[in-house]
Amino acid sequence: MSGGDGLFEVDPASVVKPEIAPTVAVKKTFRAFVPDQMLPPSLDEWLPEGHLARFVAELVDEVLDLGPTLASYTEKRGFPPYDPRLMVRLLIYGYTTGVRSSRAIERKCTDDVAFRYLAAGAGPDYRSISRFRARHLDALAGIFTQPLRLAQRLGMVKMGRVALDGTKLQANASKHKAMSYNRLVEKEEGLEAEIAGLEAAAAGLLADAEALDAAEDERFGPDGKDTDLPAELDRREKRLARLQTARAQIEAEAAEKARKHAEDKERRRQKRAGTDEPEAVAEAGDLAAETARPKDKAQANFTDPEPRIMKNGAGAFIQAYNAQAVVDDAHQIITAADVMTNPADALNYTGMLDQSAANTGIHARQALLDAGYCSEANLQAAAERKEEHGTDTFMATGRLSHDERVSPAPRGRIPADATARERMARKLHTKPGRAAYAQRKAIVEPVFGQIMTCQDGRRLLLRGEAGARAEWRLLAARHNLRKIFGQVGTPGLTAARA
Repeated sequence: MSGGDGLFEVDPASVVKPEIAPTVAVKKTFRAFVPDQMLPPSLDEWLPEGHLARFVAELVDEVLDLGPTLASYTEKRGFPPYDPRLMVRLLIYGYTTGVRSSRAIERKCTDDVAFRYLAAGAGPDYRSISRFRARHLDALAGIFTQPLRLAQRLGMVKMGRVALDGTKLQANASKHKAMSYNRLVEKEEGLEAEIAGLEAAAAGLLADAEALDAAEDERFGPDGKDTDLPAELDRREKRLARLQTARAQIEAEAAEKARKHAEDKERRRQKRAGTDEPEAVAEAGDLAAETARPKDKAQANFTDPEPRIMKNGAGAFIQAYNAQAVVDDAHQIITAADVMTNPADALNYTGMLDQSAANTGIHARQALLDAGYCSEANLQAAAERKEEHGTDTFMATGRLSHDERVSPAPRGRIPADATARERMARKLHTKPGRAAYAQRKAIVEPVFGQIMTCQDGRRLLLRGEAGARAEWRLLAARHNLRKIFGQVGTPGLTAARA
């Protein structure tokens, strides 16, 4: 290059520029593509017919009763809120497609055609979505029964055979934020001593106004602030209050448990003696509650105090709620859903079957349960349910290994002195019993698998037992809606409403 600025000296006149090939005409006709003339699209045209979002829109607008939600809007003043139909549309479709986070729903309202269609182009922010869900928690949980009744009208719920089972859902709280009762007492005593020392130090600093500056310079340094000590004292006092609240919770639970145990024991004693003394039952309960002391390993969680440490299916200990579900065998529709803070399934037999009957108006002819529900009380309740409602219960009396098969029933008459557990075991060992119980896994366990996998429902987002119950019922309603959509699609809703 001239001037010696380049690595090699080249005469500009000798540089040959490449020739641009002329456009070659082709005989192919392409679809019109004019980027500069693109108009805003119609979302209705972009969403295919029979899409799940259309099903959800028609469900919310034409089928669901949103009266309990609308009834809470009584204040005429203030900035107009988003229409509840819009919010319910987004939440139902979000849970149905595995999008449960309010921030994720906000993003989808911008990026996803189906969400934009349901929101009619509006874009509620995540705070509005989160506040709406928290405000109408009970009403949203109540929505569970409406798709269930819709499934009944469509003939998808028979209540001939149901299966009850439970699963552990991870709470929105880390197990590392939990502390045992014994450790709580130690920490509380240590904090009380620290606070007493800080208060004494503060009193000493304020005792002599003339020596205050010198004492602060010595304690905090020349650049220290006089607010350091009060702030540290305030921090410790707040932590002490949290520890005391957790300790009171554990003690109250221990007292209530002791009260119930003592009352049940006294009732059984009176039953054996042929007496009926309610005052003695109450007195025994009060005495047990006053003297009850929690176990050293009893725990409370500072993030969410209501869940408990439970063992999940993988054998890991997590901070969890015990989620229960009753599933009908005809189309795997969930007829009852609830959450408990007790890890034992046995406490839920009567309550869950009663809830299923209340939701559907029908008592199931057969109920299948695994060994986790087997107890003397439940075996007695099963016999009473059979007599009163005609429900024949098949309840495993012992856990089986993965490949183990139920042995045949022994021949001959049932011994007159056979216990309730022995009678249930013989019943399950009969040919009809084995055939019925073999259906349990195929009815309920795929439902839990679909919720955990397709809805990402293994971990709850809402805290507290009420929030966990509402979210579990929303997940159950989503499962039922998926089943209804797969059965009838969007056009089938018109027939169901008739």
